[in-house]
Amino acid sequence: MFETLSDRLTGIFDKLTGRGALSETDVAEAMREVRRALLEADVALEVVRGFIDTVQEKAVGHEVLKSVTPGQQVIKIVNDELVAMLGDETVGIDLKAKAPVPIMLVGLQGSGKTTTCAKIALRLLNQDKKKILMASLDTRRPAAQEQLRVLGEQVGVDTLPIKKGQDPVQIARRAIKDAKTGGYDVVMLDTAGRTHIDEELMAETADIFKVSNPHETLLVADALTGQDAVNLAKSFDECVPLSGIVLTRVDGDGRGGAALSMRAVTGKPIKLIGTGEKIDALEDFHPDRIANRILGMGDVVSLVEKAAETLDAEKAEKIAQKMRKGSFDLEDLSDQLKQMEKIGGMSGVLGMLPGIGKVKKQIEEADLDNTVVKRQQAIISSMTKKERRVPKLLNASRKKRVAAGSGTTVQDINKLLKMHRTMADMMKKMGKGKGGLAGMFGGGGGMPGMPDMPEGLEPGAAPPGLPGVPPGMPQGLPGLGGGGLPPGLPGLPGKKK
Repeated sequence: MFETLSDRLTGIFDKLTGRGALSETDVAEAMREVRRALLEADVALEVVRGFIDTVQEKAVGHEVLKSVTPGQQVIKIVNDELVAMLGDETVGIDLKAKAPVPIMLVGLQGSGKTTTCAKIALRLLNQDKKKILMASLDTRRPAAQEQLRVLGEQVGVDTLPIKKGQDPVQIARRAIKDAKTGGYDVVMLDTAGRTHIDEELMAETADIFKVSNPHETLLVADALTGQDAVNLAKSFDECVPLSGIVLTRVDGDGRGGAALSMRAVTGKPIKLIGTGEKIDALEDFHPDRIANRILGMGDVVSLVEKAAETLDAEKAEKIAQKMRKGSFDLEDLSDQLKQMEKIGGMSGVLGMLPGIGKVKKQIEEADLDNTVVKRQQAIISSMTKKERRVPKLLNASRKKRVAAGSGTTVQDINKLLKMHRTMADMMKKMGKGKGGLAGMFGGGGGMPGMPDMPEGLEPGAAPPGLPGVPPGMPQGLPGLGGGGLPPGLPGLPGKKK
């Protein structure tokens, strides 16, 4: 997410922070580079102009140029203005209305409306404990109504029974009526889209809006379309008053033009972002956290929240106890790899940690991607239970058998066994030592196989050249700046099962 823009901006600011003092010329030159980076990221021209003017005005002030760390002061100003451009505060879906609360989804065909409808319904079901009815108003796209029905079954949410021959307005009326009589808290209306904006689409959207009088009208837009998404929002808002925007496919958007422009151009808040194909891959849009990601500061808060929602605390604690005793076996390692996959795998975890952008090449060279984790899982799965419990049993012939069964090589198996031995020995030492397991990642050498973090990165601090830990970021969490294990390994709290 925003990788291209993040790389460009961190490169620009590295030059600033490498200087002891800044002149107005230095700031002006940096702002020209920032302007170019934003335009290449497909951010709207008027947004870029306003952003650069505001930042430059604040950055050439006496307090910044005479500051002890002027480079970091400039980065802080950029961070603050990015947050302001993205919307200052998080705005969620508003359910403060008389039940059933109508939520209407609009957008073009192919933007992911139907899937997003199911994702939002699942979110409201799990987080807000609401009883929801979903209704497909798309009578043009083949099997659109059937698609929503199937998704409804997957997420455990009721869908309006399909009746042939009804037009979208009639279906909307029936959905509102059935939601009232059925005692539903929320009724979601998934409207039809087109491949482009036309008068017929807008007229139909306006008619549905009049009949349903939705409390929330959400535009679902594909982040990958860049400026087209912004123009789309303008067009729909002229037809029906939008209350917010849901950006889909944000995980594939390396530029970020739509996200950065949408709020500033339309005045409508981005409420949710789709971060993957999985039905639960939907997140609140936090402007401050997005700004941190763009400037290479990571997003530790979101990582901790995701971990707390998905990880099994009891299992992690049991494995942590085994580690302290030195009885950590390959079965336990497999469990830890599975937990890491739950929170986005190796790449997902690393992408949210501060300073990772500065060691990206090292990570790529070390081949630390999700395929490595899957390969390790395959190797462990090809072993017998006894071999997992007692890895020393793996002699040459057994390794050949495991390699053949997992589609790997004996060299891969040796790497895994070496990693396991190093982890087990280190964790046993840390368990007995002064710092306990918490010292492992912060001062005990890091996770085996991982590249060293940038020199001078202190526990709880931001990477060199960044303005410290953002306000509200937790200090001293296990593996997240205060020492301890990486997320997904023992020591990170999670939910009880």
